[in-house]
Amino acid sequence: MKTSLDELQTFITVVDAGSITAAAERLGQTVSGISRALRRLEDKLDTTLLRRTTRRIELTEEGRFFLERARQILAAVDDAEDEMSARRQKPAGRLRVNAASPFMLHVIVPLVGGFRARFPEIELELNSSDQIIDLLEQRTDVAIRMGSLRDSTLHARPLGLSRLRVLASPAYLKARGTPRHVRELGKHSLLGFSQTETLNDWPLRHSQGDSLRIKPSLLASSGETIRHLAIAGEGIACLADFMTAQDQSSGALVPVLTRDTVDVRQPIHAVYYRNTQLASRIRCFVDYVAEVMDEAGAPR
Repeated sequence: MKTSLDELQTFITVVDAGSITAAAERLGQTVSGISRALRRLEDKLDTTLLRRTTRRIELTEEGRFFLERARQILAAVDDAEDEMSARRQKPAGRLRVNAASPFMLHVIVPLVGGFRARFPEIELELNSSDQIIDLLEQRTDVAIRMGSLRDSTLHARPLGLSRLRVLASPAYLKARGTPRHVRELGKHSLLGFSQTETLNDWPLRHSQGDSLRIKPSLLASSGETIRHLAIAGEGIACLADFMTAQDQSSGALVPVLTRDTVDVRQPIHAVYYRNTQLASRIRCFVDYVAEVMDEAGAPR
């Protein structure tokens, strides 16, 4: 009896999720169903792929070897589906998109309706992660990344630029006062990122340069969390226009230290692993995002 694609997907998901329970939640199946699928796969291969304990799972040597081959097989199936869609000139199939939660909420979600109306046969799967993910491990077709790109193996499509600004709520400034000079920030509550320290480099001119590494009074891992904290009057933040443009228009957040703020624009890219012709569904999505962002005039 031959191995099925569903069994391969189950095996990969268990490894990526870290447990059978987590894999069952991801796949919408029961824990017992996942366990039976793993047993069938191991019986067919006549080998042990995973060592399972009450706390974790661990790949055997054979399991590591088979995992790599399984990923290649599923990727080849995806490529074949992409080619068939391109032949029909009618993009179809699942498209897995990953972006940081602020970009997902403020840019991607508002354009979903228009995209689905134009490409009804593309099935979107939207996942948010505030950390850089491995596209292959997470089976992601396209990810949106902000800032400079480090992985040279990725293909990248520029989508635009988004300016960074130092912002605070009117309520905070009324209660704590408006800083007039960069040196006064030491007396204020500063909202910063708990991960990726470079995100706490604010584009502010001071006596030693054009970038200031702040010491946050309150830390968060997500830019969306920091945005809400700033709106709630918990402190001063440095955030990109793509997620705060409406807040600035409504007056919920106002720029501070504008004379000392350096014009720094964060690049935004769509990235993907493709060594052959770009799959039609990925191309359609990236083109649509770029089109909508360009028409909106933001973020530029």
